[in-house]
Amino acid sequence: MSNVGSVQVRRDLLDLPNIDSEAFALPDPVALHPPIAAHRPRILLLYGSLRERSYSRLLTMEAARLLETFGAETRIFNPSSLPLPDDAEPTHPKVRELRELSTWSEGHVWCSPERHGAMTGIMKAQIDWIPLSVGAVRPTQGKTLAVMQVSGGSQSFNAINQLRVLGRWMRMITIPNQSSVAKAYEQFDDSGRMKPSAYYDRVVDVMEELMKFTLLTRGATAYLTNRYSERKEDAEKLARRMKLDEAV
Repeated sequence: MSNVGSVQVRRDLLDLPNIDSEAFALPDPVALHPPIAAHRPRILLLYGSLRERSYSRLLTMEAARLLETFGAETRIFNPSSLPLPDDAEPTHPKVRELRELSTWSEGHVWCSPERHGAMTGIMKAQIDWIPLSVGAVRPTQGKTLAVMQVSGGSQSFNAINQLRVLGRWMRMITIPNQSSVAKAYEQFDDSGRMKPSAYYDRVVDVMEELMKFTLLTRGATAYLTNRYSERKEDAEKLARRMKLDEAV
């Protein structure tokens, strides 16, 4: 920021007496356009059913094929044998696998069946095992997210609406588009591949959009999630520590 700009900001802050001027910063357009990463976007996909013919798994596999074609590197987590939240230690192999995949990823796809008007417990358990923070690291903050659901009956949005709430709670960038596949048993052939339909076209749209948002944001997530309140808190902690050091 130029000296003239800095002076103007300081003058403007005179009208904002509650602002900590040391923690306040204007958005920096340059920081929003970091160098493009060389590796393929890394996407983790979660599904919410353990049935032998699980339509959420089949839809997730279809999404992974599309993402790979769009240029992503994908991993699909199998929730079988994942313990219930708080019913095992974080060192449990399946919990550790899930958390390591979440750390590895730059974006997620969550796909749940709708059961009793909501996402499944299997879906929720996976999300609950991904912590909001591990030490100073927030495993999902700033990562992109696409949400999908399958239904046995008419089209519904109950599960994906809940997934959106969870994505916001996990501090993720949930893309605007979404997929809800009604009467899922009609949408897949005997080999498990999704048939041509408007539902399939929407899945293509969603994966394309997820890739674009991931490419757009992945290098800038640290800057995008750098917040005034947290900078202010860090400054206050530093000031307290310096006073303690001076007192020694």
